[in-house]
Amino acid sequence: MDFQVVILAGGFSSNLQPLVSKEVPKALLPVANRPVLSYVLDLLESSNLKDLIVVVEGEDAALKVGGWISSACVDRLHVEVAAVAENVGTAGALRAIAHHLTAKDILIVSGDIVSDVSPGAVAATHRRHDASVTAMLCAEPVSGPSESGVAGGKDKTKKPACYDIIGLDSSKQFLLHIATAAEIKKDTRIKKSILCAAGKMEIRSDLMDSHIYAFKRSVLQKVLDQKPTFRSLKQDVLPYLVRTQLRSEVFPDEKTVEDNGKNNMQNNEVVLSQILSNASLPSFHQVYESGLNSRKTYKCCVYIADESKYCVRLNSIQAFMDVNRDVIGDANHLSGYTFSSHHNIVHPSAELGSKTTVGPHCMLGEGSQVGDKCSVKRSVIGRHCRIGSNVKVVNSVVMDHATIGDGCSIQGSVICSNAQLQERVALRDCQVEAGYVVYAGGEHKGETFARK
Repeated sequence: MDFQVVILAGGFSSNLQPLVSKEVPKALLPVANRPVLSYVLDLLESSNLKDLIVVVEGEDAALKVGGWISSACVDRLHVEVAAVAENVGTAGALRAIAHHLTAKDILIVSGDIVSDVSPGAVAATHRRHDASVTAMLCAEPVSGPSESGVAGGKDKTKKPACYDIIGLDSSKQFLLHIATAAEIKKDTRIKKSILCAAGKMEIRSDLMDSHIYAFKRSVLQKVLDQKPTFRSLKQDVLPYLVRTQLRSEVFPDEKTVEDNGKNNMQNNEVVLSQILSNASLPSFHQVYESGLNSRKTYKCCVYIADESKYCVRLNSIQAFMDVNRDVIGDANHLSGYTFSSHHNIVHPSAELGSKTTVGPHCMLGEGSQVGDKCSVKRSVIGRHCRIGSNVKVVNSVVMDHATIGDGCSIQGSVICSNAQLQERVALRDCQVEAGYVVYAGGEHKGETFARK
C-alpha cells in the first residue's frame, strides 16, 4: 500500500525500572518468554507490512535491539534500526529520522503493543478517507490480576485507570476531540468551529488511543517543522491536528488568520449557517469545504477496533504483569505456542520434582528445574531457572536464569534475569532487579530491589 512503517521502540524506559536494565531495553522485555517487540513484528508481518524502520532511544539500546532483530527476523522482514537521542519523545524521534521518510503515508506503531488488531485495517481506513491522520482506538483493557489471592480488593499497588476523553462525530469515523484524563482538571474545552461543523459530538471515555497512527507524511512533517516544542504524538501532535482540522491543509500563518478574522466574521456566519443546515451529511468536512472556505481541510479519522480484539501497551509494571498473564491465559492465541491438555506450556526439557504442580495458564521455559512440593499458578517461569523445594509462585513473572531458594513464597512479583532469592524469602508485589541477591528469611511487600 506504499506505506512506510515506523516502530517507536523506546529505550531504557524509566517507568519500567528495575525491569529494564543496560542488558534489557524496553523493546526486549519478555512477554511469555518472547521479546515484546516480536509481537509487534508478527502483527505487521500478518498485514504484509515488511519494510520497517525501528527507532530506538540511545546507541546502546539500539545495538541490543538491532542484534536481536538480525538473529530473529533476518529472512522474514527488511528492518532498519535507527538510534536517536534519549528522552526526545515520540515527536522528537520522528524529527530525527525525517530524512528516512519518503512515502506518501507513514504508519507509526508503538514498539510495546501486544495486539491482534490488524494495522492493515488502520492503513486501509486512512486511504479510504484520504485522511491526514487516522488513529486506532480500542476498548480500555481491564487491569490487575484475575486471581488476587489473599489481597482481594485491598491491593493498594493498583492505580485507577486514566481514561482518554474522545469526541467522535455521529458516523464514528472522524475524531473531533481528544484529551487524557490527566489533562482535564475541571472543564473540557471543545473547539466551537468543529462542534458547529459536525452538528453533534459523542463523548466517549471507554476507548483509548492505542498508539497506532497513519499519517499523511506532508502533514506530519509540516507540524514537526512548525512546532519544534512538540514532544509527544499523543499529547501534542494529534490534539493539535484535531483542534485545527478545519483550517486549510497548507497551514496558514497564525497571525494572518488573526488579522483576517475580523474581516471574515460575517462570511463565517454565512458558512456556519450552511454547515448547520447540512449537518446530517456523512462527512462534515464535505460540507465545510463546500462553503465559502474553498480550500481543502484536512481530516482526522479513527479506526475503532472490535471489542473482542486484544490490545494492551506494555508501558508500566502493572501492564507488564497484565500482558504476561493474558498471553498465557485468555489471549493465548497471541503467544504462538501450543498449549497442553492442562492449558499450560511446560517445555519438554524442563524438570519437575515430585508432588510439584504447574497449574493452568502457566509457562515453564526451556531447561528450567523446579524442586519437590512446589506450586506454580498463573505465572511465567523463564529459561534455565533453578527453583528449590517447597516454593510457591503465584501471579508472577520469573525471567531467565533466576535462582529461587527452598521455601520461598512469591506473589504478584517480577524476578528479573539472573536474580537470586535465598531460602525462605517471601515477596508480595515486589520487583527484583537483574542480578540482585535477596538475602534469606526476609518478608517483603511492595518493595523494589535495585542497586543504588
